[in-house]
Amino acid sequence: MFIPLYDVNPLRTIHRPYVTYALMLATIASFVLFQSGLMVSGGDVASAAAFGVIPAEFHQHAGLRDTFALVPEPFTFITYQFVHGGWMHLIGNMLFLWVFGDNVEDAMGHLRFLLFYLLAGIGAALAHATASPLSDVPLVGASGSIAGVVAAYLILHPRVKVWVLLLMRLPIKISAVWAIGGWLVFQFVMLVAGGDHSTAWWAHIGGFATGAVLLPVMRRPGVPLFDRGLTAPQVRTLR
Repeated sequence: MFIPLYDVNPLRTIHRPYVTYALMLATIASFVLFQSGLMVSGGDVASAAAFGVIPAEFHQHAGLRDTFALVPEPFTFITYQFVHGGWMHLIGNMLFLWVFGDNVEDAMGHLRFLLFYLLAGIGAALAHATASPLSDVPLVGASGSIAGVVAAYLILHPRVKVWVLLLMRLPIKISAVWAIGGWLVFQFVMLVAGGDHSTAWWAHIGGFATGAVLLPVMRRPGVPLFDRGLTAPQVRTLR
């Protein structure tokens, strides 16, 4: 529906979003080294099978991963977050993390943000596995984790203006509440309509819900929600 491009939302408590950078670097490096085909032939299939979350395997121990088992099954709820289905999947997720991750990390601190990111991904995978318990298709990608980040950003900064690319071609500047709210509505519409079965819509919704629940308890003490405490002039400088 839209791709975020840029926001003007200065950091308030940290100098650099080091964890956001590290997560992006680790995710991109994982893709380039093991999935892109540049260094390992057929690595995308093997990586998805070895490190993705397979609901049928999780619920029923179906033996689908016997050939590719490299980590214990519970660990795939972490490893799947660093595996992607293609360049566009990777680039889209990293853009969301680049735009929204720094301010969420700023609100939590480095270590709590890392824990938050991983927990949002786990919540996303559990939602997907619960909704499709018999699926033998590996779930991969950081979309669920980033959905949690997007939820946190919405609760923290709904009034901040964000530049987005609407429908992949039209750059516009709108409030985060409209951009992220539209994204969330789109997830439910696609879920109900049954569109694009290659996308794990329940994982997006599960990650978003997990992030919304965790943000109020994982933010730094005193960090306001919903842009409370900002004066009108301060809000204007964010546009």
